[in-house]
Amino acid sequence: MLRALHIKDFVIVDQTEVSFGGGFTVFSGETGAGKSILIDALALALGERADASVLREGATRAEVCAVFDVPDTLQTWLADHDLDDQALVLRRVIDAQGRSRGYVNGSPATLTQLRELGEQLVDIHGQHAHQSLLKADAQRDLLDGHGEHADLRAKVLDTWKSWRELVRKLTAVEEDSAALRQERDQLEWQAGELGQLNPQDGEWESIQAEHQRLAHAQALIDGANQTLAALDEDDDSAQSRLSSATHKIAQLASHDSGLQPIADSLEIARITLQEAVSDLNSYLSRLDLDPQRLATLDSRMQSLFHTARKFRLTPNELPAHLASLQARLDTLKDADNVEALRERVDEARSRFDAAANVLSVARARAATSLSDAVTEAMQSLAMSGGKFEVVMQRAAEPGPSGIDAVEFRVAGHTGSTPRALAKVASGGELARISLALSVIASRAARVPTLIFDEVDTGVGGAVAEVVGRLLRELGSRHQVLCVTHLPQVAARGDLHFQVSKQIEDGRTVSHIAPLDRRTRVDEVARMLGGIDITATTRKHAREMLGGN
Repeated sequence: MLRALHIKDFVIVDQTEVSFGGGFTVFSGETGAGKSILIDALALALGERADASVLREGATRAEVCAVFDVPDTLQTWLADHDLDDQALVLRRVIDAQGRSRGYVNGSPATLTQLRELGEQLVDIHGQHAHQSLLKADAQRDLLDGHGEHADLRAKVLDTWKSWRELVRKLTAVEEDSAALRQERDQLEWQAGELGQLNPQDGEWESIQAEHQRLAHAQALIDGANQTLAALDEDDDSAQSRLSSATHKIAQLASHDSGLQPIADSLEIARITLQEAVSDLNSYLSRLDLDPQRLATLDSRMQSLFHTARKFRLTPNELPAHLASLQARLDTLKDADNVEALRERVDEARSRFDAAANVLSVARARAATSLSDAVTEAMQSLAMSGGKFEVVMQRAAEPGPSGIDAVEFRVAGHTGSTPRALAKVASGGELARISLALSVIASRAARVPTLIFDEVDTGVGGAVAEVVGRLLRELGSRHQVLCVTHLPQVAARGDLHFQVSKQIEDGRTVSHIAPLDRRTRVDEVARMLGGIDITATTRKHAREMLGGN
């Protein structure tokens, strides 16, 4: 579970560190205090995309560090990445240019790796979840999440991609198989000629350099020998003169130390000249007159040049052109065998249908379970007599998610016919149904930490009491963090933090502080009655908190 969260220079947070415990933890505060900043900061550590706008004004970088206990499910992941598995520290840094760096236990990590870890550590239910609930794709995804269909969905997607790729190839072949065959014949002729020549990457530059060297071999040999004679072999050679001068200055330096730097420089020059002479001798030993090799290079260069001219290319471009011809030929290899390709398409469709049907059967079971669970939850969320249904129909066209169209329907009262959620649910009802779905999904969650960011928007009164009870119940099985504006929810928390904002040095700064019994009474009283806390609201707050 989440043990601590350190935030520095993030939005309006200067610097804060929050330590967490198990159970149900609530965060409250006045509107605009930055209650959701805590959740946004954690999401950043878990790989959420961000830019320089998250930096506190005037800061050069923002930093978020989240410390977790290591669940058993991540032991293998950490071992595979050679990371210490005693603790799990996720850190994210964003600079003023929007550049981002991530770390896991001090080692650099990609956003993908942070997200992989986050998916197994935290499940976040946002305050706008009920808005996406009206979308067909979101309803299907919720159903699949409830039924734990991830593996079945992955198989359907894989078989869908394979089938559609073959359909694309078949369509291309059938549209103009004659033209494709003609193109293939032309390409085979070109690829055959180029393949016989077999041009290699970098060959043109290599043989040009060798040809240049061999073509001027006699001049190179003569020039090198003349240079060698001047440097070393003549009686009055440069090396002889330099050695004599070096020896003379070295003797004089014994009488005047001011000459020593000059003596040292001459000694370096003598050694450098000696090395140059040695390198020149080595060069001459490798340089031969080879008319036969020169003729071979001439012939090869002419072949490459004339072939390149025929294809309107430079000799350097021939290897890449041959590769492109062969790649295009690979795509046309089925042009003469349309029937074989049709058989492959049919086989791929059968594999997709089989996978989609298995997923459809699993969805039907999950639809019944989800319908019953949400209907039951509605009864305690001020929708007594209401009914929730998950209706499945055959989709007009199959897709990467299978063959099912999923629709959530609701009846708000006893005896009314369930209709599409988007048509009959009010804003408040939609919020309550979304909350019920979130709670039901979380009961089966495998992640240790659940976060609810103002999911209680649109509810109040007795319903708020139920929401608080449901979240506290979840807290007995998971670590639950909840940002709330409802006193009925806040009063149910095992731990309570207050988020406030203050003006410091002319700028707005957000603070997060744990509440003790006394300050918690004041905060719940504020949530009940506004800024002015009275004896009545304080008494009511104590009653709500009870033993908490």
